[in-house]
Amino acid sequence: MTKKKLYDIKIESMRYPNLGISSLGDQKIQCKGTITGQTVQVRLGRKRGEYREAKKVQILEHSPLETMNPCPAFGDCGGCQYQRLPFTTEDALKQKMMEELFAEAAPGLTIQRHSNPRPRSYRNKMEYTFGDAYKGGPLVLGLHSAGRFYEMVDTAGCNIVHPDFEVIRQGVQDYFRQTGQAFYRKLHHTGLLRHLVIRCGFHTRELLINLVTTSQDEVSTEGLIDILLDLPLELNIVGILHTINDDLADAVKADELRTLYGRPYLYERVLGLEFKISPFSFFQPNVFGIENLYSRLLELAGDLSETTVYDLYSGTGTIGMILAKKAHKVIGVEIVEEAVLAARENAVANGIKNVEFRSADVLKELEQLTDPADLIVLDPPRAGIHPKALEGIISHQPKNFLYVSCNPKSMAEDLHSFLQAGYEIKALEWFDQFTRTPHVEALAYISV
Repeated sequence: MTKKKLYDIKIESMRYPNLGISSLGDQKIQCKGTITGQTVQVRLGRKRGEYREAKKVQILEHSPLETMNPCPAFGDCGGCQYQRLPFTTEDALKQKMMEELFAEAAPGLTIQRHSNPRPRSYRNKMEYTFGDAYKGGPLVLGLHSAGRFYEMVDTAGCNIVHPDFEVIRQGVQDYFRQTGQAFYRKLHHTGLLRHLVIRCGFHTRELLINLVTTSQDEVSTEGLIDILLDLPLELNIVGILHTINDDLADAVKADELRTLYGRPYLYERVLGLEFKISPFSFFQPNVFGIENLYSRLLELAGDLSETTVYDLYSGTGTIGMILAKKAHKVIGVEIVEEAVLAARENAVANGIKNVEFRSADVLKELEQLTDPADLIVLDPPRAGIHPKALEGIISHQPKNFLYVSCNPKSMAEDLHSFLQAGYEIKALEWFDQFTRTPHVEALAYISV
């Protein structure tokens, strides 16, 4: 077997996250972005543990499980690998992967699944990029083509965003095709147009539009505002922004933020609380799914009337404020200062007085948390919890933990530390927040 040679393999099963498992001779093969039942052509890579890695070159035969018609951009856009799966099939595949992932940490425990209450048109934020589909082609405002950093794909017909997103994206694309202004070329660092970011509040029916450009030319923003306000939209535009970004990195940043129309933020409601969302603040991309998760978290938390709760990795304080409605006191800790400021502002706006948000590294702040906690809630970033921080968290010895994770793989690894400390895993559940993609959110209830 050589790395340059191409091989045809049949995907026999799947592992989280989105790894197809096959065999070639006496070797076990894992290939990212494949589905059970597919026949794929691959190029072999290095061996990691018991598996030889393989890179998918092309799909030779689709799986019998793939019975749905995908969106028009499927195959070119790398965003939704499960477009051809019925929702029930997708749920079943994810369920099996979750059961296998947590089998070692929680043998015999039933893993409960929660389907997406809105499997279509659920995303509340998209970052589109200006470019072209091929060198010298017409301007495209869309997403990066799969595996091709410099080429863009038009996302007409995208079925995971609110329909208004496509109307706006198409309107902005048409406008700048007419003006003839150049998109930013990442290789040469020249050009004007970089990104378009659209956010919405589903419950408040608000839209926030943010055009991101360099400072290398002037944009005819007056004409753009007129175009946007005349579009036939279901939701209401509450703000149109213009961000100047001359950073070399291909990311949405702000050297300067201008408000062209309305206000530079929108509102969204979650379980009766209202949250102010700024252009660059993090907010869960599926509000319907997160309401499912937070409702279940509240159920598992039980009676909190006389309790102190630590909300670690608290972000913009969504979980902390929801728990504060039931708890005696909540202390949130988050290292991103902008998120902490937003959490404090939202707490004041919602009249919540029994929550305190601290801007600090969790590892360093653990020594300052002197109030005995009855419950510790963890919602770490995708990389998981640093081993030293995890050791310090467990040393506080609360009766209960609720662990929320956007990366069940890192959670599965962390659970062993709780078991070694004498805790038991009472419940493990996963939530299909991101239908059509491999990603899920997991929730563990850990108790003495």
